[in-house]
Amino acid sequence: MKTSDILIIGGGIAGMSAAYFLAKRGRSVTVLEREDQPGYHSTGRSAALYSETYGPQIIRKMSTASREFFLNPPEGFTENPILTPRGVILTAAHGNEGAIDELLTEGRANGANVVPLTADDIKKLIPILNTDLIACGALETDAMDIDVHALHWGFIRHFKKLGGDLVVKADVTAIAKTTAGWQVTAGGETYEAQILVNASGAWADEIAKLADVTPLGITPKRRTAVMVDLPSDVNAHGWHMVSDVGEGLYFKEDAGRLLVSPSDATPTMPHDVQPEELDIAITIDRLMTATTLKVNRPGEAWAGLRSFFADGDPVSAFDPDADGFYWLAGQGGYGIQTAPAMGEYAASLICGDGVPDRMVKLGVTEDALAATRPGLVRTA
Repeated sequence: MKTSDILIIGGGIAGMSAAYFLAKRGRSVTVLEREDQPGYHSTGRSAALYSETYGPQIIRKMSTASREFFLNPPEGFTENPILTPRGVILTAAHGNEGAIDELLTEGRANGANVVPLTADDIKKLIPILNTDLIACGALETDAMDIDVHALHWGFIRHFKKLGGDLVVKADVTAIAKTTAGWQVTAGGETYEAQILVNASGAWADEIAKLADVTPLGITPKRRTAVMVDLPSDVNAHGWHMVSDVGEGLYFKEDAGRLLVSPSDATPTMPHDVQPEELDIAITIDRLMTATTLKVNRPGEAWAGLRSFFADGDPVSAFDPDADGFYWLAGQGGYGIQTAPAMGEYAASLICGDGVPDRMVKLGVTEDALAATRPGLVRTA
């Protein structure tokens, strides 16, 4: 039997960031990952952008709290910068101008550099856009691409250097509460720890059921991405990412092509999700409506899971009715950009030290991420 202080189920960005910060605090940590490589389902399929204006309020705060780590990671964490300049243009259709006003106000209050744009401004920056459909927009100048692989594997490598143990092909089949804490059977082996962290993403409720813990009502949602070739006379190098503030479409240049998504969020069961033909068709239709591009044949496509609780906010907290069972789930599509802060926050709470001071200064509270907040739907 393998015994640790803390056992984490899930080797995606949530589980590995928490594991790293816990190992930094001197805790012995074992991470169990069901696949043969960590980050297979959601982390590895993310078109991540670091933005301080994206997501609900607690996400924006945790994104801001992650900024310093991204810009100045620990020595040797990665070979290349985690962030590279991109910028993101948020567009609003006629009748939705208020969304841009709100974004400008809240983004600036949170410390983001956001400037208003007219439709003409946007046309100059992204010439292919059909700006007849755009009322106005905003540019978040400091939004940046995130090297997801570098970030995830930076956490993994440094976690291992600190003595942490990552076990792959460890599909959890049984969980039992013991006098010593929690006992987990995975991959034919048995593991024991005082504290069990549920960082299993779309499978978070399934893991809770195995542990005889009341689920919190997580819903996996499918999101599609499609690659599109550009005409020879269109040079997209240096373009900002473009996103409809109403979350109907986004695209960004990727190695001379466009990565396009309809921002779909289709509820589904937790599984190895694949793109649907209808979603690919919707993606191309929306792109051709929003731009002057004509797409005869889309390129490769994929889908990923983004998992949400009913109120849209993540949970990072001990379960009130199951001693030593810690929820770290529901990051939705924001898990990459908040990973450093969410990992540090979880480690601090698990070790009994409360919310880190620098997050307190940003207005982060335990209530915002609690497993007892009214917006959750606990199901017996």
